[in-house]
Amino acid sequence: MVHFNELQPTDHFEITLPHALSTNERQLLTLFYQPLTGPEPISLYLTLWAEAESQVPQQYTHYYLMNVLSVPLKKIFEARIALEAIGLLRTFRRDIDEQRHFIYELVRPLDAPSFFKDPLLSMFLFSKIGEAPYRKLRQRFLIQPSKEHFEEVTRTFIDVYRPVNSKLPVDNYSEIPVQQSDYPFHYTQFDFNLLQAGLSEQLIPGSALTVKAKEMIAKLAFLYQLTPLQMQKVVIAALDDQNKLTTTRLKKEAADYYKLTVSTDAPALVKVFDTTKQETASTENLTKEQELLQYLETTPPVQVLRDINDGKEPIPSSIQLAEDLVVKYGMPVGVANVLLEYVMLSTDMKLPKSYVEKIADHWNRKQLKTAKEAMDLARQERDKYAQWKQDSTNASTVKQPTQTAKKQSYNRKNGRDEQIPDWFYKRNEEAQPASDHAVNFEEERLKILQKLGQQDKAGE
Repeated sequence: MVHFNELQPTDHFEITLPHALSTNERQLLTLFYQPLTGPEPISLYLTLWAEAESQVPQQYTHYYLMNVLSVPLKKIFEARIALEAIGLLRTFRRDIDEQRHFIYELVRPLDAPSFFKDPLLSMFLFSKIGEAPYRKLRQRFLIQPSKEHFEEVTRTFIDVYRPVNSKLPVDNYSEIPVQQSDYPFHYTQFDFNLLQAGLSEQLIPGSALTVKAKEMIAKLAFLYQLTPLQMQKVVIAALDDQNKLTTTRLKKEAADYYKLTVSTDAPALVKVFDTTKQETASTENLTKEQELLQYLETTPPVQVLRDINDGKEPIPSSIQLAEDLVVKYGMPVGVANVLLEYVMLSTDMKLPKSYVEKIADHWNRKQLKTAKEAMDLARQERDKYAQWKQDSTNASTVKQPTQTAKKQSYNRKNGRDEQIPDWFYKRNEEAQPASDHAVNFEEERLKILQKLGQQDKAGE
């Protein structure tokens, strides 16, 4: 879980929006960038955008994003770095004691002409959506009315205004340079010394290798996975009659060389950190108990409350209590989820605040970090928690209803029994309307207590 070293739910952030964003840029995000990054980074961008337009600057926790987007912290971290890589977000971090504080600066997307001129972005988009949709986008955003038979009659500034004598005030500030919005690509990583070692001044003048040309060469080499020696042939072929290297000719010659020597299929780009396939493969090898632990580690506590309650929305006081565990008390998400599950399924689906906070205080003093550690401690301290529960029940004078335990079901795997509550299997099902067959909470309670190694304390 590398993201835990980078980000925690309690870490605060604020958002800056240097430039107002337009409806046209929202279209660019949806049609140009979303195929490249997937929906989650764009959802994060749009959420940050909406919050940044608030009249009053605010600070947020990442737990807030987990609830708004209904995704675990890991997905938010991956969405963030995807936005950074594609040039839509700049991140600034400051560590104060053990707390991290972030500033997220939204960057406007490239306009359509700049996007299509960029070899990496345009080819990446082409590989994602295919030729026909790609051509439609070009036609929609690039085709302009022909001015062939028109004469420009636009007035200039001096045609309209004339100067008058006036004493101008002196401004004591430094001019802020305007930066072109682009994604971070370090072309210096390409070995230009090796490239130029095989190119004489007669073949390729040094003046042709401008900063812009070098950046294009590096991007094309990265896109087509060409070595500096292979790029020598591309550069020689791309040189025009004026001994210049234009973007158009470099792109054409690199594409032709790739088709002739490597493949006729367009190259594709994938995320280095895309662990979806790895997670799917690893999940297949997990036991059901390990799968449950993984779920508890990566799911927002409010979603866990919904899943335990068959998809029904929890009441506001339960939501507030779950949020306090993470935000106010700084409890790791996995530990908070185990606590909520343990208390709900051992108190007939209730969340007694005093009982929850007493266990939370104990677990915080034990400095628990993972769901596994929380479950292990619950097994060790089962008698103590049972007494706390009894004290809480006596203090509130709540009488437990008479309950009947049903036969418990088990899932067999690897030659041993594993006790997993039914709500875990039903969490992805839509909530069903009430029927004659109501959920037997006592059965769920007994299952989780047995999983934690507890004896039934209901009669105490």
